Amino acid sequence: MRIVLQRVNRASVHVDGSIAGEIETGLLALVAVAEGDNEGDARAAAAKIVGMRIFPDRDGKMNVSLVGAGGSVLLVSQFTLLADVRKGRRPAFTAAAAPEAAVPVLATLAEAIEADGVPVEHGRFGAHMLVDLVNDGPVTIVFDVVGGRVA
Repeated sequence: MRIVLQRVNRASVHVDGSIAGEIETGLLALVAVAEGDNEGDARAAAAKIVGMRIFPDRDGKMNVSLVGAGGSVLLVSQFTLLADVRKGRRPAFTAAAAPEAAVPVLATLAEAIEADGVPVEHGRFGAHMLVDLVNDGPVTIVFDVVGGRVA
């Protein structure tokens, strides 16, 4: 599982001209589920997302978690994060999980984040999405979860 987190002042996802999900202060989470990822990986990712201290404290230092900041998550599936560009000019996406495997992992990720009291909005899996965001900082964090652990 590969995740790109962007700290945002606001973010939204549009599908077919309508807003599928939107948040104010929080994190835009672009998530690619890899072949073999499971619910344990999703729970490890959720714990990292919720607990990572990347919001400013009173002194402007990144020392506050998403929960402490009272933020939300906009969760957007993005298999292209797993692109293999080593050969040729066309990326290969063979590392990405099939939809029937990816959807339950993404659902577990959302449920685990919500279980920690953080509201979650969603894009639409498999749809062509237009993502609009105001990146705060800018702060962008990239991490992988492999075997239930952040790598």
